[in-house]
Order: sequence, then C-alpha cells, then structure tokens
Amino acid sequence: MFYGLNNFVKKILPKRLFYRSLIIVAAPIILLQIVITVVFFDSLWIKANKGMTRSLVSEVKTLLEIYESDQENKEEILDLYNKNFDFVVRVKENEIFPAVIPERWFSPMDRSLRRELKSAFPDAYWFDTTSYKETVYLKIKYKNGFLQIFFPKNKIAPSSARIFALWITLPGLLLITIAIFFLKNQTKPIVNLAKAAERFGRGELIKEFRPSGAQEIRQAAYEFDRMRKRISIHLNQRSEMLSGISHDLRTPLTRLKLQLAFLKQEDLAKKMSDDITEMEKMLNEYLEFARYQKNEETSLLNINFILKDIANKYDSKKIYLKLENTNEIKLRPNSFKRCLANIIDNGLSYGKKVEITTKQKMNDLIILIDDDGPGIPENERQNVIKPFYRIDKSRGQNKSGVGLGLSITNDIIRSHGGSISFEDSPLRGLRVKISLPS
Repeated sequence: MFYGLNNFVKKILPKRLFYRSLIIVAAPIILLQIVITVVFFDSLWIKANKGMTRSLVSEVKTLLEIYESDQENKEEILDLYNKNFDFVVRVKENEIFPAVIPERWFSPMDRSLRRELKSAFPDAYWFDTTSYKETVYLKIKYKNGFLQIFFPKNKIAPSSARIFALWITLPGLLLITIAIFFLKNQTKPIVNLAKAAERFGRGELIKEFRPSGAQEIRQAAYEFDRMRKRISIHLNQRSEMLSGISHDLRTPLTRLKLQLAFLKQEDLAKKMSDDITEMEKMLNEYLEFARYQKNEETSLLNINFILKDIANKYDSKKIYLKLENTNEIKLRPNSFKRCLANIIDNGLSYGKKVEITTKQKMNDLIILIDDDGPGIPENERQNVIKPFYRIDKSRGQNKSGVGLGLSITNDIIRSHGGSISFEDSPLRGLRVKISLPS
C-alpha cells in the first residue's frame, strides 16, 4: 500500500529540483493563508454578516409594523426611514409580486439574507443582489402589492473582507516571489554542474568551469572538476602512449621494406611485403584509435549535409540517400564523419550497395544504414563493438583490419550522447541504427 502511494506521489510531483524546492517553500505559506482565511470568514466575516443582516431585517420588520399601525402618517414614516436609515422605500400597490427568487447559493451574503427574511417573512419576500453593483433590491409582500426597498450592500456585508483578502494575498505573493528569486540562485549552480557533466560525458571540451553556490554545491563541483582533469590526463596519456608505440613500430617496418627490396627470392619477398603492408594498415588503425579522442569543438549542424558530403566521396550508384527534414544537432564534424565513414566502408566492403535513411522522432534523430552483405549473427552483435574483436567467419576471411573500426564508431556515438544498435536489414544484410539526441 505504502509502495503504491509512494509511486503515486512521485508521479504527481515535479521532476526538477527548483519546482520541488518551490513547493517546500510555497506550500506552508499557501496552507497558512487558507487556514487564516477560513478561520476569518467562519468566525468573523460570517458572524458579522449574520448580525448585520438580522439587524436590517429587524428594521424592515419594524418599518412594516409601524406603517400598518399608523394609518395617518404613512408618508412621513417612509420619509424618515429614507432619511435616517439609508433606505429608498416605496409602496407599490396593486402590482404583481414576483414569484421566482434569483438564488445564488454560493454567496454567503445571499444565504444569510435568505435565512433571515424567511424567518421574518415566510414566502412573502423577494430580493436581488446582482442587478446593481452596490445596492440590494428587496421586495416585501404587503396586501395587494409590495414594499419596495433599496439599500446599500455594506449594510449586510462587512467591507473589511476585501481589505483582509488584499492584505493576506499581497504579502503571500511577495514572499513567494522572493523565494523564487533565491531558489533560482541556489539551483542555478546545480544546473550548471549537471550541464558541465553532460557536456563532459559527450566528450566536449570544457574550457573553464567555476564552482559556485552553497558550500556543499561548491565542494561537489570542485570534486567534479578534479575528476574531469584526472580523466582528461589519463585519456591523453593513453592516446599519446598508443600513438608513440605505433610511430616507433613504423621505423623497423620501413627498414624491413628496404631489406626486402634487396632479397633475391621474389616469392618470399612478396609474401613478407604483404605481411608488412597488413601490419602498416593495423598501425594506421591504432593511430586513428589514438587520435579520434583529440579535443574538437562542437558545431550546430544538419546531419543531412554531412551525409551528402560523405556520399559524394563514394560511387553514387552504390549509396542511396533517403533523407527527411531533421533538426540541427551539436556534433564534432570530423569525428562524426569518421564514424559514418567506418560504417559505410564496412557496408561497401561486404556488400554491393548501402542505403542511408534519416528520421526525426520527437527528441531523437535516427540514422539507419542498411547494406546487402552477409550481416552479423545476432549472438555476435554486442561483441563487434569491442576493441580488436573480429568475426572473420561471418564477414569474410580476406578482409584486413585489426577490429577497431566499430569500436571507434561506438565510442564516437556514445560521446555524442547517442547509441548504436544492429538489426536485420530489409536488404537482407545488416542494419546499423544510430540514435542521437536532438
């Protein structure tokens, strides 16, 4: 039971820290205002309204009784009431008394007036509080006509209600506004820290990050900055080490090539030369793996332009583009071109044609790259993105490479905040599905 209630509360609560903090600050203020308002209207306003209404009905009843008992000075009595009691009283003889009473059950003033009139004049009254802004229109049945009375609303409704509502509302709004201003300043450093972490997770270069806010937030930001610098140093050292090893290996390979040029056994020289060429290709892949993490500025680009630019470098008869209108996204152009080129090269190496499709879905950009090659077995699709992993039996024994192409591709896509997956293609080959946040 408590678990279900907890899930329900989580669903209805806002997700962002600012709005949750605002609820914590504003809810007690609003609740206090509601309690004070209810207590005021129940104990003060309603009681005052009831007493004023009862007094007015008593005045009307007294007027009617005096008017009936004194047959000689009726006009003088009406004039005195009009003068001293702030009434406008007229006697309407031989006129039809209205049978329908306009009711507003939600109005405390109407309910109080109806209750008092009903006890004093059962089924012989009619009133209207809506036709005039500041005046109540009252009719009391009298013989073959009725007594028409106009009186101001402030005789039955305390004027302090509006002042009270004003005084209780404005300070509350002022306090909530001040709370919003301070909460914005307190949550802004957390938002900046989250954005910096997101940018760093995507591999973007963070030139300057200044911790700010409360002491705990500053400490978290400071530790994040230290962690970011340690990770950056580690990645640079790894890339430099791999790049250095690859460069150092080029020198003995070059010497071996020179020695093979003087070897008299041509068959043996050719086989060794082929092995050296394949080793050079492997070294080039190592160097590419080491260089792709190089810091590169992101740019807001349309992916369709990048795909068209890449397709122009290949045979147009082998690549087919089906591009929809898509949103511009932040990319590192050179890295992403290398990523797409790796996938297209694989498709053209093992198949005859490649079909590229782009789709825009809500907040995601989808890129589908299909080929008509042999494909990848389903149980091997998670392994092919591992570094140095090769599936020669399924993708062809005669293909050279060290198994870093898809690993580089996966790292580049993940550094952009996206994901890559492999499916069966409608072309009976492999479909590479790339999802990027837009």
